[in-house]
Amino acid sequence: MKLPRRNFLHLAAGAAALPAASRIARAQTYPTRPVRIIVGFPAGFAADTVARLIAQSLSESLGQQFVVENRPGASSNIATDAVVRATPDGYSLLLVTQTNATNATAYENLGFNFIRDIAPVAGIGTNPFVMVVSPSVPAKTVPEFIDYAKANPGKVNMSSPGTGSAGHIFGELFKMMTGVHIVHVPYRASFIPDLLAGQVQVGFPTVGAVIEHIRTGKLRALAVTAATRVDVLPDIPALAEFVSGYEASGWIGIGAPRNTSAQIIETLNKAINAALTDPKMRARLADLGFAPLANSPAEFGNYIVQYTEKWGKVVRAANIKGE
Repeated sequence: MKLPRRNFLHLAAGAAALPAASRIARAQTYPTRPVRIIVGFPAGFAADTVARLIAQSLSESLGQQFVVENRPGASSNIATDAVVRATPDGYSLLLVTQTNATNATAYENLGFNFIRDIAPVAGIGTNPFVMVVSPSVPAKTVPEFIDYAKANPGKVNMSSPGTGSAGHIFGELFKMMTGVHIVHVPYRASFIPDLLAGQVQVGFPTVGAVIEHIRTGKLRALAVTAATRVDVLPDIPALAEFVSGYEASGWIGIGAPRNTSAQIIETLNKAINAALTDPKMRARLADLGFAPLANSPAEFGNYIVQYTEKWGKVVRAANIKGE
Protein backbone atom coordinates (compact mmCIF):
# COMPACT_ATOMS: atom_id res chain seq x y z
CA MET A 1 0.00 0.00 0.00
CA LYS A 2 1.35 3.40 -0.94
CA LEU A 3 0.96 6.05 1.75
CA PRO A 4 0.05 9.62 0.83
CA ARG A 5 3.08 11.88 1.21
CA ARG A 6 1.48 13.83 4.10
CA ASN A 7 0.77 10.63 6.10
CA PHE A 8 4.28 9.35 5.44
CA LEU A 9 5.83 12.56 6.79
CA HIS A 10 3.69 12.40 9.92
CA LEU A 11 4.77 8.81 10.58
CA ALA A 12 8.43 9.63 9.97
CA ALA A 13 8.30 12.58 12.35
CA GLY A 14 6.61 10.45 14.99
CA ALA A 15 9.24 7.72 14.66
CA ALA A 16 12.04 10.25 15.02
CA ALA A 17 10.46 11.56 18.20
CA LEU A 18 10.23 8.13 19.82
CA PRO A 19 13.79 7.99 21.29
CA ALA A 20 13.40 11.43 22.85
CA ALA A 21 9.96 10.57 24.18
CA SER A 22 11.33 7.34 25.58
CA ARG A 23 14.10 9.20 27.42
CA ILE A 24 11.61 11.63 28.89
CA ALA A 25 9.32 8.82 29.99
CA ARG A 26 12.22 7.03 31.68
CA ALA A 27 13.21 10.22 33.51
CA GLN A 28 9.65 10.81 34.65
CA THR A 29 9.33 7.30 36.08
CA TYR A 30 12.85 7.16 37.53
CA PRO A 31 13.83 5.11 39.39
CA THR A 32 12.34 1.79 38.29
CA ARG A 33 15.09 -0.45 39.71
CA PRO A 34 17.79 -0.33 42.40
CA VAL A 35 20.35 2.51 42.29
CA ARG A 36 24.02 2.23 43.27
CA ILE A 37 25.76 4.96 45.25
CA ILE A 38 29.46 4.24 44.79
CA VAL A 39 31.69 5.36 47.66
CA GLY A 40 35.45 5.68 47.33
CA PHE A 41 36.12 4.98 51.00
CA PRO A 42 35.88 1.87 53.21
CA ALA A 43 32.79 1.02 55.23
CA GLY A 44 32.77 2.82 58.56
CA PHE A 45 34.36 6.04 57.32
CA ALA A 46 32.32 9.22 57.81
CA ALA A 47 31.71 9.46 54.05
CA ASP A 48 30.33 5.91 54.03
CA THR A 49 28.06 6.64 57.00
CA VAL A 50 26.64 9.73 55.31
CA ALA A 51 26.12 7.80 52.08
CA ARG A 52 24.11 5.16 53.93
CA LEU A 53 21.95 7.79 55.63
CA ILE A 54 21.13 9.40 52.27
CA ALA A 55 20.63 6.01 50.60
CA GLN A 56 18.05 5.04 53.22
CA SER A 57 16.24 8.34 52.82
CA LEU A 58 16.17 8.11 49.02
CA SER A 59 14.95 4.50 49.18
CA GLU A 60 12.01 5.63 51.30
CA SER A 61 11.15 8.75 49.29
CA LEU A 62 11.64 7.41 45.75
CA GLY A 63 10.35 3.89 46.25
CA GLN A 64 13.39 1.96 45.01
CA GLN A 65 16.40 0.57 46.82
CA PHE A 66 19.47 2.83 46.89
CA VAL A 67 22.46 0.62 47.69
CA VAL A 68 25.89 1.78 48.85
CA GLU A 69 28.78 0.09 47.06
CA ASN A 70 32.26 0.68 48.55
CA ARG A 71 35.15 0.89 46.10
CA PRO A 72 38.03 2.31 48.12
CA GLY A 73 41.48 2.93 46.75
CA ALA A 74 43.64 5.51 44.98
CA SER A 75 42.25 8.35 47.08
CA SER A 76 38.69 7.65 45.82
CA ASN A 77 39.78 7.74 42.16
CA ILE A 78 38.79 4.10 41.57
CA ALA A 79 35.20 4.84 42.53
CA THR A 80 35.15 8.05 40.49
CA ASP A 81 36.47 6.28 37.40
CA ALA A 82 33.76 3.62 37.72
CA VAL A 83 31.00 6.25 37.70
CA VAL A 84 32.62 8.27 34.90
CA ARG A 85 32.45 5.12 32.74
CA ALA A 86 28.94 4.13 33.84
CA THR A 87 25.86 4.55 31.66
CA PRO A 88 24.37 8.00 32.36
CA ASP A 89 20.94 6.66 33.27
CA GLY A 90 20.81 7.62 36.95
CA TYR A 91 21.45 4.12 38.28
CA SER A 92 25.14 4.65 39.12
CA LEU A 93 25.82 7.65 41.37
CA LEU A 94 28.99 8.83 43.09
CA LEU A 95 29.42 10.09 46.62
CA VAL A 96 31.61 13.12 45.91
CA THR A 97 33.80 14.82 48.52
CA GLN A 98 36.48 17.47 48.83
CA THR A 99 39.00 14.74 47.95
CA ASN A 100 37.66 14.63 44.39
CA ALA A 101 38.28 18.36 44.06
CA THR A 102 41.85 18.28 45.40
CA ASN A 103 42.68 15.17 43.36
CA ALA A 104 42.06 17.21 40.23
CA THR A 105 45.34 19.04 40.92
CA ALA A 106 47.29 16.43 42.90
CA TYR A 107 47.03 13.72 40.22
CA GLU A 108 48.42 14.35 36.74
CA ASN A 109 47.07 11.32 34.82
CA LEU A 110 43.65 10.47 36.15
CA GLY A 111 42.10 9.51 32.83
CA PHE A 112 39.09 11.71 33.57
CA ASN A 113 38.29 15.30 34.42
CA PHE A 114 36.21 15.42 37.59
CA ILE A 115 34.48 18.74 36.86
CA ARG A 116 33.79 17.84 33.23
CA ASP A 117 32.88 14.17 33.62
CA ILE A 118 30.82 14.14 36.85
CA ALA A 119 27.56 16.09 36.84
CA PRO A 120 26.76 17.78 40.18
CA VAL A 121 23.48 16.52 41.62
CA ALA A 122 23.19 17.87 45.17
CA GLY A 123 25.22 18.84 48.16
CA ILE A 124 24.65 16.97 51.42
CA GLY A 125 26.80 18.63 54.05
CA THR A 126 29.93 20.52 54.98
CA ASN A 127 32.19 19.37 57.79
CA PRO A 128 34.95 21.16 59.64
CA PHE A 129 38.14 19.39 60.53
CA VAL A 130 39.94 19.87 63.82
CA MET A 131 43.56 20.41 64.77
CA VAL A 132 44.36 17.88 67.50
CA VAL A 133 47.54 17.02 69.34
CA SER A 134 48.64 14.08 71.41
CA PRO A 135 48.52 14.73 75.18
CA SER A 136 52.30 14.27 75.12
CA VAL A 137 52.58 17.64 73.35
CA PRO A 138 52.93 20.40 75.96
CA ALA A 139 51.08 23.03 73.89
CA LYS A 140 47.52 23.74 74.98
CA THR A 141 46.73 26.52 72.49
CA VAL A 142 47.52 27.24 68.85
CA PRO A 143 50.05 30.00 69.67
CA GLU A 144 51.78 27.65 72.12
CA PHE A 145 51.90 24.94 69.45
CA ILE A 146 53.41 27.33 66.91
CA ASP A 147 56.09 28.32 69.43
CA TYR A 148 56.72 24.65 70.28
CA ALA A 149 57.04 23.64 66.61
CA LYS A 150 59.39 26.53 65.86
CA ALA A 151 61.54 25.58 68.85
CA ASN A 152 61.68 21.98 67.54
CA PRO A 153 61.94 22.29 63.73
CA GLY A 154 61.55 18.98 61.93
CA LYS A 155 60.87 17.09 65.16
CA VAL A 156 57.07 17.41 65.17
CA ASN A 157 55.23 14.85 63.00
CA MET A 158 51.89 15.60 61.34
CA SER A 159 49.79 12.53 60.53
CA SER A 160 47.20 12.25 57.75
CA PRO A 161 45.17 9.54 55.97
CA GLY A 162 47.54 9.84 52.99
CA THR A 163 49.39 12.19 50.67
CA GLY A 164 46.94 14.60 49.07
CA SER A 165 44.17 13.86 51.57
CA ALA A 166 42.21 16.75 53.05
CA GLY A 167 43.97 16.27 56.39
CA HIS A 168 47.32 16.59 54.64
CA ILE A 169 46.39 19.63 52.55
CA PHE A 170 44.75 21.45 55.46
CA GLY A 171 47.91 20.86 57.48
CA GLU A 172 50.06 22.16 54.63
CA LEU A 173 48.04 25.39 54.56
CA PHE A 174 48.65 25.75 58.31
CA LYS A 175 52.39 25.25 57.74
CA MET A 176 52.46 27.86 54.97
CA MET A 177 50.54 30.46 56.95
CA THR A 178 52.53 30.04 60.18
CA GLY A 179 56.01 29.20 58.89
CA VAL A 180 56.41 26.12 61.07
CA HIS A 181 58.49 23.13 59.94
CA ILE A 182 56.60 19.96 60.79
CA VAL A 183 57.03 16.62 59.03
CA HIS A 184 54.13 15.02 57.16
CA VAL A 185 53.63 11.30 57.87
CA PRO A 186 51.03 9.72 55.56
CA TYR A 187 49.15 6.61 56.68
CA ARG A 188 47.40 4.00 54.55
CA ALA A 189 45.34 2.86 57.53
CA SER A 190 44.05 4.94 60.44
CA PHE A 191 46.62 7.23 62.05
CA ILE A 192 44.49 7.75 65.17
CA PRO A 193 46.10 4.94 67.23
CA ASP A 194 49.58 6.40 66.70
CA LEU A 195 48.30 9.89 67.50
CA LEU A 196 46.76 8.59 70.74
CA ALA A 197 50.04 6.86 71.59
CA GLY A 198 52.13 9.95 70.84
CA GLN A 199 54.03 8.33 67.96
CA VAL A 200 52.89 11.32 65.90
CA GLN A 201 52.15 14.64 67.52
CA VAL A 202 49.54 16.53 65.48
CA GLY A 203 46.81 15.87 62.94
CA PHE A 204 43.95 17.54 61.09
CA PRO A 205 41.20 14.86 61.05
CA THR A 206 37.47 15.32 60.63
CA VAL A 207 35.60 16.25 63.78
CA GLY A 208 33.55 13.06 63.56
CA ALA A 209 36.65 10.85 63.53
CA VAL A 210 38.02 12.09 66.85
CA ILE A 211 35.21 13.78 68.75
CA GLU A 212 34.91 10.98 71.33
CA HIS A 213 38.67 11.06 71.93
CA ILE A 214 38.42 14.82 72.46
CA ARG A 215 35.54 14.44 74.89
CA THR A 216 37.40 11.81 76.92
CA GLY A 217 40.63 13.81 76.96
CA LYS A 218 42.63 11.25 74.99
CA LEU A 219 43.35 13.92 72.36
CA ARG A 220 43.61 17.67 72.85
CA ALA A 221 41.72 19.85 70.37
CA LEU A 222 43.48 23.14 69.72
CA ALA A 223 41.15 24.59 67.06
CA VAL A 224 38.56 23.76 64.44
CA THR A 225 39.47 24.53 60.85
CA ALA A 226 36.18 26.24 59.93
CA ALA A 227 36.06 30.03 59.69
CA THR A 228 34.09 30.20 62.96
CA ARG A 229 33.42 27.96 65.95
CA VAL A 230 31.11 25.00 65.42
CA ASP A 231 28.13 23.83 67.46
CA VAL A 232 29.45 20.33 68.06
CA LEU A 233 32.61 21.72 69.77
CA PRO A 234 31.44 25.13 71.00
CA ASP A 235 34.35 25.68 73.40
CA ILE A 236 37.05 25.02 70.81
CA PRO A 237 38.26 28.16 69.00
CA ALA A 238 38.53 28.49 65.23
CA LEU A 239 42.04 28.51 63.79
CA ALA A 240 41.23 31.86 62.20
CA GLU A 241 41.17 33.39 65.70
CA PHE A 242 44.95 32.89 65.76
CA VAL A 243 45.90 32.56 62.07
CA SER A 244 44.06 35.32 60.23
CA GLY A 245 42.32 34.15 57.08
CA TYR A 246 42.69 30.42 57.72
CA GLU A 247 39.64 28.39 56.69
CA ALA A 248 39.35 24.77 55.66
CA SER A 249 36.25 22.61 55.51
CA GLY A 250 35.28 19.40 53.84
CA TRP A 251 32.04 18.59 52.08
CA ILE A 252 30.00 15.69 50.75
CA GLY A 253 27.45 15.46 47.97
CA ILE A 254 26.14 13.32 45.13
CA GLY A 255 27.32 13.30 41.52
CA ALA A 256 26.33 11.39 38.40
CA PRO A 257 27.95 10.59 35.04
CA ARG A 258 27.89 13.54 32.64
CA ASN A 259 24.98 13.49 30.18
CA THR A 260 22.63 12.17 32.86
CA SER A 261 19.27 13.74 32.05
CA ALA A 262 18.31 16.98 33.73
CA GLN A 263 15.01 15.40 34.82
CA ILE A 264 16.77 12.60 36.72
CA ILE A 265 19.19 15.04 38.34
CA GLU A 266 16.29 17.27 39.37
CA THR A 267 14.41 14.30 40.87
CA LEU A 268 17.42 13.36 42.97
CA ASN A 269 18.18 16.96 43.93
CA LYS A 270 14.66 17.55 45.22
CA ALA A 271 14.65 14.29 47.19
CA ILE A 272 18.04 15.01 48.80
CA ASN A 273 17.12 18.60 49.67
CA ALA A 274 13.87 17.36 51.20
CA ALA A 275 15.85 14.86 53.29
CA LEU A 276 18.05 17.67 54.59
CA THR A 277 14.99 19.41 56.06
CA ASP A 278 14.13 16.35 58.17
CA PRO A 279 15.05 17.03 61.84
CA LYS A 280 16.18 13.41 62.33
CA MET A 281 18.52 13.59 59.34
CA ARG A 282 19.90 16.95 60.46
CA ALA A 283 20.52 15.54 63.95
CA ARG A 284 22.37 12.50 62.57
CA LEU A 285 24.51 14.71 60.34
CA ALA A 286 25.24 17.00 63.29
CA ASP A 287 26.40 14.00 65.31
CA LEU A 288 28.92 13.32 62.55
CA GLY A 289 30.04 16.95 62.52
CA PHE A 290 28.18 17.94 59.32
CA ALA A 291 26.04 20.99 58.59
CA PRO A 292 23.46 20.58 55.77
CA LEU A 293 24.48 21.85 52.33
CA ALA A 294 21.20 22.19 50.44
CA ASN A 295 21.49 23.72 46.98
CA SER A 296 20.56 23.38 43.32
CA PRO A 297 22.69 21.33 40.90
CA ALA A 298 24.07 24.55 39.40
CA GLU A 299 24.91 26.00 42.82
CA PHE A 300 26.62 22.77 43.86
CA GLY A 301 28.61 22.80 40.62
CA ASN A 302 29.80 26.35 41.27
CA TYR A 303 30.73 25.39 44.83
CA ILE A 304 32.89 22.53 43.54
CA VAL A 305 34.62 24.73 40.94
CA GLN A 306 35.51 27.40 43.50
CA TYR A 307 36.74 24.80 45.99
CA THR A 308 38.88 23.12 43.33
CA GLU A 309 40.48 26.43 42.38
CA LYS A 310 41.20 27.45 46.00
CA TRP A 311 42.83 24.21 47.06
CA GLY A 312 44.55 23.67 43.73
CA LYS A 313 46.73 26.66 44.63
CA VAL A 314 47.71 25.04 47.94
CA VAL A 315 48.42 21.69 46.28
CA ARG A 316 50.71 23.35 43.74
CA ALA A 317 52.44 25.57 46.30
CA ALA A 318 53.16 22.58 48.55
CA ASN A 319 54.13 20.45 45.52
CA ILE A 320 51.76 17.67 46.61
CA LYS A 321 51.66 14.69 44.27
CA GLY A 322 48.97 12.03 44.65
CA GLU A 323 50.14 8.47 45.23
